[in-house]
Amino acid sequence: MSLTGTAFLYTLIALAVVAVALPLVLWSRIGGPRVLRGAARVLMLVFAQGTAVALVFVLVNNANNLYDDWSDLLGTSNHVQQAADLGADGTGGISLKRLPKVRQRFTQAQGPGMRQAGGVRVTQLRGRVSGVNAEVYVWLPPQYHEAAYAHRRFPVVELLPGYPGSPKSWFGSLRANGQLEPLMREGKVAPFILVAPRTTLLPGVDTGCANVPGTVNADTWLSIDVPRMVMDNFRAQPAPNGWAVAGYSAGAHCATKLAVAHPDRYRAAVSLSGYNDPVGERDSLAAQDPDLRRATNPYLMLARAAVPPAVALYLSGQPGDGYEAALALQKEAKAPTAVHVVYIPKSAGGHTMALWRPQVVPAFRWLSTQLDQHRIGARQAKRGTGDLGATPPAPSTAGSTREALASGTASRAASGRKR
Repeated sequence: MSLTGTAFLYTLIALAVVAVALPLVLWSRIGGPRVLRGAARVLMLVFAQGTAVALVFVLVNNANNLYDDWSDLLGTSNHVQQAADLGADGTGGISLKRLPKVRQRFTQAQGPGMRQAGGVRVTQLRGRVSGVNAEVYVWLPPQYHEAAYAHRRFPVVELLPGYPGSPKSWFGSLRANGQLEPLMREGKVAPFILVAPRTTLLPGVDTGCANVPGTVNADTWLSIDVPRMVMDNFRAQPAPNGWAVAGYSAGAHCATKLAVAHPDRYRAAVSLSGYNDPVGERDSLAAQDPDLRRATNPYLMLARAAVPPAVALYLSGQPGDGYEAALALQKEAKAPTAVHVVYIPKSAGGHTMALWRPQVVPAFRWLSTQLDQHRIGARQAKRGTGDLGATPPAPSTAGSTREALASGTASRAASGRKR
């Protein structure tokens, strides 16, 4: 029975009801010796407590897409078939242009949000360079199948979850496809292909989206194998001009790191509540080695870059949760690196999906102006909810909705006065 399936959820609900009913019906009717009566009552209480905890866990897991399946939960899943030393560029000297095209079979993805806005499809990809074997989810914009766009190539955004986290969270908890599909139809957001690959590749550890010879080649999986598969199977724009990467929490760190490290593969990145030092995630593989920790810190990467990378970064955060890291990157960045910082006040909520969900639309409006394609006009980009301006670090948020606070669009009048 699937961990995230409806059948398992309904089974737990039924068991919880039974667990409450049993003591009410049987508590005073249990016969036999006193010791046996006491044992039976204790078992009923344990059963009630166990089903209640299990039900709450499943509800939280389904709402936040933390674990995809039982192997993720139990820490037994390993998606790494091999992890050769691929060198500094992550290719292992392989001529990527000479690799034959990979053709994948896609099926309808299952789970919350997977059938919305045209549906999300999934495939199992064997990374020919990285040695990773894992699933990749793809959502196509509404224009993709229209006759007027039959010869059009579309920009791509690679979506990364936090840790622990499922790639399906972008379509389930964050409702990215449901939020963006109507805006794409109206021309308020560019028609992006959304690609969400698995990032939890080893049991019980966050890879930090890094290459660690002999352990995992997560960087190569995300920045080479997945993009090449997408371009081989869909009308996707080539890298880097047509590609961006976005993430929240640990995925936000990865998004920034990948864009800064590979300006030849990505043009822009979105970071929601990210961090620079990999030690921000206690289970990060990259944080366990001092050299790797420094090599995968976007702040140090910018500081040490001989040539500033030609990438644009959208960084949002709250005080103590991403905002200071974003300001540090903004201060260190030198042209052509561009950094746009969005301040999210503490009153918007904590480090949760409810904080990041309202940020999806503003972030994609910004992305629509960054990639090399037909750009949305400034006036059109600011229509509707959310604009491209950053909320200033000020407590003036009176009268703002929680959604406006979380999206960084609260108190526009105050923002205009203080710029």
